[in-house]
Amino acid sequence: MTALLLPAALPAQSAADPVFTPAAMRAHVEFLADDLLKGRDTGSEGHEIAARYVASQFDALGLKPAGDTDANGVSWLQRITFQKTEFGKTPATLTVTSPAGAKSFTHAGDVIIGINADQPHLDVTAPLVFVGYGLENARLGLNDYAGLDVKGKIVVTLRGYPKGLPSEEGAHLSATKGKIAESHGAIGMIALNTLQSAKARPWARMVQFADEPDFTWVSPEGVPFNAAPGLRAAAMLNDPAAQAVFAGAPATIAAIRKTADKVGGKPKGFALKTSVTIKADTVSQRVSSPNVVAILPGSDPKLKDEYVVLSAHLDHIGVSAAKPGDAADKDRINNGALDNGAGIATMLEVARAMAQAPDKPRRSIIFLASTAEEKGLLGADYYARHPSVPVRQIVGNVDLDMPLLLYPFTDLIAFGADHSTLGPIVAKAVAPMGVKLSPDPMPQESIFVRSDHYMFVKQGVPAVFLATGYANGGEKAWGDFLGGAYHHPGDDMTQKIDWAAGARFAEANYRITRAMADGDAPPRWFAKDFFGDLFAPQAEKATR
Repeated sequence: MTALLLPAALPAQSAADPVFTPAAMRAHVEFLADDLLKGRDTGSEGHEIAARYVASQFDALGLKPAGDTDANGVSWLQRITFQKTEFGKTPATLTVTSPAGAKSFTHAGDVIIGINADQPHLDVTAPLVFVGYGLENARLGLNDYAGLDVKGKIVVTLRGYPKGLPSEEGAHLSATKGKIAESHGAIGMIALNTLQSAKARPWARMVQFADEPDFTWVSPEGVPFNAAPGLRAAAMLNDPAAQAVFAGAPATIAAIRKTADKVGGKPKGFALKTSVTIKADTVSQRVSSPNVVAILPGSDPKLKDEYVVLSAHLDHIGVSAAKPGDAADKDRINNGALDNGAGIATMLEVARAMAQAPDKPRRSIIFLASTAEEKGLLGADYYARHPSVPVRQIVGNVDLDMPLLLYPFTDLIAFGADHSTLGPIVAKAVAPMGVKLSPDPMPQESIFVRSDHYMFVKQGVPAVFLATGYANGGEKAWGDFLGGAYHHPGDDMTQKIDWAAGARFAEANYRITRAMADGDAPPRWFAKDFFGDLFAPQAEKATR
């Protein structure tokens, strides 16, 4: 992370600073992670109970509801309809045809076939074109489609982005590969691991989640959202299938991966001598799940119509399916104590402190407990597109997702801090606590596009995602958690959670949110920043 220039116009904290207690943090998480809520899956009764709990907390604090409006007034809940799509009974298949013959692969073996709700009886055959990383951006010197004809074809891409590319810009571009392919006329996309992506997410780990349902939000007009509707088919390939696809190609997949593993390595694309047929049957249904939204009105007559959003996702992944050989009493409930009961607890404690403060924030604060984050950031995406107030009045977002409260943290990671004045604001706000900001320690995980703040960024709002850092034992704690309790029944109240660290994390976020709300100037994108120029080209910018 580059050195941060601290703005001088940030307010000092009040002498009457609120108190954050370990017991209050623990109490929220105890409720949200209880077995009775069965992992708070999107559309489940457990999530509905959790939503009512959060709404009741907001109500008790005297906040204003900011969800749906009907004949009874404004609700705490923003109700969202989702389309949930799963594979049918017939196994999905991918068949590779080369001059030497055909090879077929079954879903969740050496291929993972994507679900497309728009294609309930998918049966598509098309020639293949290798397009390198499948990226395109003049500013970053990327033009992987140059000289390639992919109209009506299926493109084959490497996962991720070239080594040496800035991690957050690279993560964003990687997340838009489908739209890029569609813009060139492709009708499908197949992804292959690089050496680096295979280490970050091995094939066996991806197969574990191959049969998860696909979700998308449905607009108020009843239209399911699809970012790239022109792409009919998608798949990921393990090595045996990848080698079949590259049969007779001018370069082997091994040689391509070797090139890609170098800093700046950008394998060139070419037409392949193979085609694929992808077949899959799917079934869809509609389910409902709410965001919970509240507003604390600002106290400054000139600034109260500007809004700062503090968000955290309320959902988790529910109950794991039973596997052959499981004991009858095996724990299969994914309680989500840290992911993201701890984030919701932090938001609720910040809301309490704000509501009870003798001097209220100058700008208004929106508190958002989002749904369907685990399904692809869908609740936040829906809210950012259908906000309680005009999006141009939302001046900044801080997202709280899975703070790892397993050690006494001394640093914070603010993913996205380099792009706007939120970086300096965060750094200055937590400095009195002896807490420092650290750069992204795991760029290979593409964290920047994997939490709710990214959906506000895409609407032009400066945003950061806050996590506890790697210092003072954090690196080992993160490694152990991601390799163990993460998305597993072990993320429950039996963990040795450091509730004092939880209280400290809540205090840090109170300081940060107050600084955003009370500063004379709102958060601003830095001049000539990649995301500011892309998503908020007309907004007033700050000097870096």
